[in-house]
Amino acid sequence: MRQLVVGVADGLVTQDRDASLVTYALGSCVAVAMWDREAGTGGLVHYMLPESSLDAEKAAQNPWMFADTGIARLLERMLACGATKRRLRVWAAGGSQVMDPTGVFNIGKRNYLAMRKWLWKAGVMLAGEDVGGAITRTVKLDVGTGQCWVRAPGAPDRLL
Repeated sequence: MRQLVVGVADGLVTQDRDASLVTYALGSCVAVAMWDREAGTGGLVHYMLPESSLDAEKAAQNPWMFADTGIARLLERMLACGATKRRLRVWAAGGSQVMDPTGVFNIGKRNYLAMRKWLWKAGVMLAGEDVGGAITRTVKLDVGTGQCWVRAPGAPDRLL
């Protein structure tokens, strides 16, 4: 199986059923994975910040960096590959307070809430999530099977 790595503030959509999409080091960042069995399409975004209005110039340069523009781009590319909202399976992970243990900035919570709000407005439901706490996570989506895995340090992989 071919592994395609999605970096921080990045996203990818593929129809390669022999690929898995993976992203590492999710702290306050959030990963959203989407999959459509019939279209044979999987996608993953690893965004850093909740709203593109925080920095419109950066959002124009890299829409993957923000929840609102990154998830929108992910869904747009999934639909362009033949996916439909009705068939989508969607998972999310991350949104912890790794670098902000006292909750001064609450970036993880804000990232999570921005994602939930965006998906709700778009009419897309989550199939599973692993969010919050004070841990880092790795997420992997197998495009061929639609299995989405999450791993925390010192723990085995588990299905979302």
